[in-house]
Amino acid sequence: MRYRRALAEAIGTFFLVLIGPGAAMVNAFDGGTLGQAGVALAFAFVVIAMVFALGHLSGAHINPAVTLAFWSVRRFPASEVFPYVLAQCIGASAASAVLRTALGPVGSMGASLPRISTSAAFLIEWLLSFALMFVIMAVATDDRVANGLAAVAVGLTVGFCALMGGPLTGASMNPARSFGPALVGGIWRTHWLYWLAPITGMVVAARVYDVLRATRPPGGKIGQPKGRPEERPSNDLNPL
Repeated sequence: MRYRRALAEAIGTFFLVLIGPGAAMVNAFDGGTLGQAGVALAFAFVVIAMVFALGHLSGAHINPAVTLAFWSVRRFPASEVFPYVLAQCIGASAASAVLRTALGPVGSMGASLPRISTSAAFLIEWLLSFALMFVIMAVATDDRVANGLAAVAVGLTVGFCALMGGPLTGASMNPARSFGPALVGGIWRTHWLYWLAPITGMVVAARVYDVLRATRPPGGKIGQPKGRPEERPSNDLNPL
């Protein structure tokens, strides 16, 4: 069963990179017809699709930083961390190889590259990664959140992060998504940033959400589930 979950992660990350960085490459290949909004939507849509398709099989992490963040708060077994991360990196690399074969090394292979200073890029990537993991923790681990919204919420978060951060840092938030294009394209400039910022940002976000989990707002607040706590529906979605 463990290898099947890892295979699901490889498949999910393959399509994430094929469609996300692939859209950035197509945008460069075709003279910018998609635009930044189109690339951001491609990321959002593929994440929604993969979470719906794989959430019940592997949790649909499709991101080493998500896997490590769940492990850091004891929501993922240590024995499966390495197989997941390896599978995610293999899937991302395979997708980048397909893209290079089809399109050539256009658009820097959709690689994650900062267009601002390294320190500013680290801060942006860290904050975007924090936001993404904060949403993931809410929709995947808190039974007060309505069922069925995880894929949409996570996909939209990836999308709005890509809209804001894409022109600045590539808005990776995902070491595997950055690793595949870097490996196939041989583009390693500031690559460390795209591991360190997402991992630390997501680990902190997971811990912060766990601290906030015990809080309950007073009645009548926007977003508060109706009914007493014991009457609220449970969310049995596996962690992403």
